[in-house]
Amino acid sequence: MDAAIETALALTDDAPFAQRVVDITTRGARSQQLRRIEIWFHNVDGEVYITGTPGARSWYANLLAHPEFTFHLKHEVQADLPATATAIIDPQERTEVLSAIVGGIDAIYSGRASRPAFAPVEEWIDRSPLVRVNFN
Repeated sequence: MDAAIETALALTDDAPFAQRVVDITTRGARSQQLRRIEIWFHNVDGEVYITGTPGARSWYANLLAHPEFTFHLKHEVQADLPATATAIIDPQERTEVLSAIVGGIDAIYSGRASRPAFAPVEEWIDRSPLVRVNFN
């Protein structure tokens, strides 16, 4: 993988918001049509993950049905990266990864005058979609 892409995926703690935002293109679970959405990604211990706040998500259903997708870097570095999603369902792994992600999100917003209200980490662990991104 190109060094600039590896750097973009590494996400240092002080990475700007924009660097965390990517698009993903998935295939619809039922429609089979391609769907492109904007979403944040996270790097935990060198692994790239995609998650969302607790609740059902179409992108997650799409990745469960069709794990191959495209991960689009679109800011300082631009690249369309073929990838495969692996759903994280093991309770211990979900706890470790989502605790790190929620802690990182809290750190991003600490000290800001306005900050979004997030569900407690336990709710993320119980109800949030979570996939590891494996680049092909």
